[in-house]
Amino acid sequence: MISLDSPSVQSYVTILQNIITRMATNSTACKTWCITLVSAVIVIISDKGKPSYVWISIIPIILFGLLDAYYLLLEKSIRVKYNEFIKKVHDSTATIDDMFILAPSSGVKVTTVEWLKAAGSIAVWPFYSLLLIMLVVVKAWILK
Repeated sequence: MISLDSPSVQSYVTILQNIITRMATNSTACKTWCITLVSAVIVIISDKGKPSYVWISIIPIILFGLLDAYYLLLEKSIRVKYNEFIKKVHDSTATIDDMFILAPSSGVKVTTVEWLKAAGSIAVWPFYSLLLIMLVVVKAWILK
């Protein structure tokens, strides 16, 4: 049994919090880079007078959407580990074996299902869906 005041517990909780923060930052970076790349492609295409090439912007939207969902999946899995560990510490059932194990879920089927759930999150699909809609609007009304 370990206590909340233990330096190893504090260290482990800090590691988990840092991972959660890093995944959230990566998710934000995905959105930022996606907007930047899509905007740059649209500007270059409009400058060159090739409006039919605007659809190439779908590639970064899809790739960054998948990457963003993956970061959210990792963040959620670490949050689950964090919450389970803190609950065990408060219940005085945590042991040294509960600490410093950060292996993600394994198996293609499990990961794919979790990834699809993450992609369906309110933090992911509306953003990338709106970018796709914006692309259609730009093609239809601006880059005629």
